[in-house]
Amino acid sequence: MTDPTGPVQRQLEAYNAHDLDRFVAEYSEDVRVFRAPSGVPALDGKTVFAAHYAAHRFNLPDLHADVLDRMVVGNKVIDHERVFGVRDGSFDAVVVYEVIDGLIRNVWFFDAT
Repeated sequence: MTDPTGPVQRQLEAYNAHDLDRFVAEYSEDVRVFRAPSGVPALDGKTVFAAHYAAHRFNLPDLHADVLDRMVVGNKVIDHERVFGVRDGSFDAVVVYEVIDGLIRNVWFFDAT
């Protein structure tokens, strides 16, 4: 098994650089993003995923995330992140990235606030 942290770290760096092309390149065509506790994807597919981040994240000038802690279990990378620029102040989140064939296929987002 290859190290799953590579695509997760590269997408974080692209996120913080507001580089949509580099960010989206780390995700599979069939990426799904879940916002816990919902079992229904909030975003489904790379086209929808890219459009969401272009319109609702990378247009925010103060957007960035810091990883406070990272754990790896098999092909899953679990990050405790502090996110800035989305709301007034920062907020903490736990994000689980599932890496399959070198790309992020599933993301589970837990807002800790």
